[in-house]
Amino acid sequence: MRFTTNAYPREQRQDAWRFSLRRVSLELVEVAEDVYGELVSFTSGQGIHFCRITGTAQRLAIDFAQEAPCFWIVLLLEGKLTARQGAVTMDLAEGDMVYGGGNSRTEIDLPADHRLLLVKVPHALPALRSRSALPSQISNLIADEAIGRMLSALLRSVADTIVDVSDDQIRPVELALPEFIAATLLDKAPVKELGGAAGARAAILERVFQSIEMRLSDPNLSIHQIATEHRISPRYLQKLFESAGESFSQFVKVRRLERCRLDLGSPLHAQRSISEILFQWGFNDSASFSRAFREQYGMSPREYRKVGALPDENALNPRRGRPSVRRENARDTGGENPGEERDDGPALSLEAGDAVEDVQVDEGPGVRHHMLPVRPDTIHWGYFSRNLKPALNVRSGDYVTIETLTHHANDDAERMIEGDAAAEAIYRWTAEGKVVDRRGAGPLDASVVGRGPGEGFGVHICTGPIHIAGAEPGDVVQVRILDIDPRPSRNPRYLGRAFGSNVSAYWGFHYSDLLTEPKQREVVTIYEVEKGHGQAVAHAVYNYRWTPQKDPSGVIHPMYDYPGVPVDPETIEKNFNVLRDIEIPVRPHFGVVALAPAHADLVDSVPPANFGGNIDNWRLGPGASVFLPVSVPGGLLSLGDPHASQGDSELCGTAIECSMTAVIQVILHPAKASQPYIRELDYPMIETATEWVILGFSNPDYLRDLGSKAQSEVYKRSSIDSAMRDCFRKARRFLMTMRNLSEDEAISLLSVGVDFGISQVANGNWGVHAVIRKALFSN
Repeated sequence: MRFTTNAYPREQRQDAWRFSLRRVSLELVEVAEDVYGELVSFTSGQGIHFCRITGTAQRLAIDFAQEAPCFWIVLLLEGKLTARQGAVTMDLAEGDMVYGGGNSRTEIDLPADHRLLLVKVPHALPALRSRSALPSQISNLIADEAIGRMLSALLRSVADTIVDVSDDQIRPVELALPEFIAATLLDKAPVKELGGAAGARAAILERVFQSIEMRLSDPNLSIHQIATEHRISPRYLQKLFESAGESFSQFVKVRRLERCRLDLGSPLHAQRSISEILFQWGFNDSASFSRAFREQYGMSPREYRKVGALPDENALNPRRGRPSVRRENARDTGGENPGEERDDGPALSLEAGDAVEDVQVDEGPGVRHHMLPVRPDTIHWGYFSRNLKPALNVRSGDYVTIETLTHHANDDAERMIEGDAAAEAIYRWTAEGKVVDRRGAGPLDASVVGRGPGEGFGVHICTGPIHIAGAEPGDVVQVRILDIDPRPSRNPRYLGRAFGSNVSAYWGFHYSDLLTEPKQREVVTIYEVEKGHGQAVAHAVYNYRWTPQKDPSGVIHPMYDYPGVPVDPETIEKNFNVLRDIEIPVRPHFGVVALAPAHADLVDSVPPANFGGNIDNWRLGPGASVFLPVSVPGGLLSLGDPHASQGDSELCGTAIECSMTAVIQVILHPAKASQPYIRELDYPMIETATEWVILGFSNPDYLRDLGSKAQSEVYKRSSIDSAMRDCFRKARRFLMTMRNLSEDEAISLLSVGVDFGISQVANGNWGVHAVIRKALFSN
């Protein structure tokens, strides 16, 4: 996360700064009206949070009492600082540090211009949780002391590189910092916390822990060896471990496993075999190591090396920017082509409890990982077609890192396009023409309404299509969403931050029911999407009313009626006083996931149908799958319309439309080999770890049912009643097929145990969904 008060009008800077600090669990206690503040924060893969703060005189409060237990450090980089906690007061000079536990409020007084680094380390990390209790009061480390100089130098290097540091580059700090803290806590803790027998036992244990760390690579390490070294009996040493809640052997095994896990995930050890790593850290055979690793982390060593994260790491500690540094580097070099294979496995973890247990793709031979970047030659804008040339060829079980671009990026080109070479190329439009000319399924000569090629009959930028080997009509394709990350801005002014747009548009449900003047208005709200600390959230930056825009071809657009029209900042009035102190939880998902329909003509990307398309259901996010029926050979999968967040109904016409990069897995379920409830699917279905979500539409197969003018008729025939009827029928069939229920049983269950909701009323073919919770069924 990056923030500066300079991005806000002067009268709003204080409120904006307070709001920004709150996102990193800091309270602004006192500050001058004319405040300046800059904040850059980064959360590592292990959940260690680094936050560099620069500002004018102010007083802050650190209070992590409502969060998981943690240890925190403040390093003063420049200026002066006074820390107060109860009756304890400490003055710090440049290079000094103050630290404490997360359960007591500490005020930080900064009397002049300053720069500091706040570090928060979860106490749950293996290196800390069994070795140290959190301090109950603050302590300081002086830069002139040897230990202070070492830690100060380590943290200062992080502060200096925090804007550009990657997960791989931070790994050595992740490894060293918890170990450093564990030793420092006991060494510097207040005397009263170490007094008496308890203090003596804690001191012995700390020395024992350090001895074990130094001897982890010794396969013959034993409790007798450590007890002899510290001149205590093995029985007494075992009792010390029991007082800490575990046994000697379990502690040694967990520490060895953690060392192996770090090496397996480190690019520095990528060329070493798993056997080399496990033998280095004291394990004697690979079979027992693999069993212990799976018991500890929920996945095999091979899976972890391939995936690079534990099953819940990405949910708890989302990465910045792209899903992984490896994929970002590959894209930046320009050395990969669409469809080029990668053999480094999926870059992010699979969610535990993912559905379809009969498909063991992770262990199968030949699984590949592809990169599909977004470029003019890998996207199609506003339409689906069975005749599109594939941008990528995959086999069942393959992984794909896929980039997607929002069709709303020109609502604020400065934040969402400038500096981004791919976005600039796709959106490029001059008086001489467009790089991507067709935008929709209409005529290229704009002979219907004259808005431009494609007429905007379909609006979404879709990446693909992806050809799936062996997919035939009657089969079902499962698309697993493993991770989605916002695409960061490449503009130096907003580097690393992510933005999206929400348009209250003329096609929104609200448009004919406005209260205030002018009643015929469209409003664009620009949001910043923050995913770097704790709960990912979005907050409004500003909004503006749409004004007539003249596109580079000379056509005037009085309404938001054609995708990608550049908005001239000189023609709009930005209102920064909008949705203050409101946080929208980020629920990243794809609005559009589609297989090509079996239809001769181009198909408008807006109305969804049984082939998928613009389904706009926020449940299709990380950890979920969508099942789609195959209509044409190869399936031809396309993804687009990425959303940072959306509520059920998408009432005003759009979500927070935000470019995203995702990791997906594509699985083919042949018609004759699938489970019955999958084999008979002829409509889209979402599955999460806890739910099945059945999708119904006003006109589920409108291309077949509404005749030659289906693509215009569908917009005239939407109703919640017909969507509800379709959803009910599908959910009834699903329960009767999957659970072998009678019709009467299914109807009763649908009424008393299933939630029906409105997916969207914005897409010309309205949607209703049924949420069937898996917990309803005992087995």
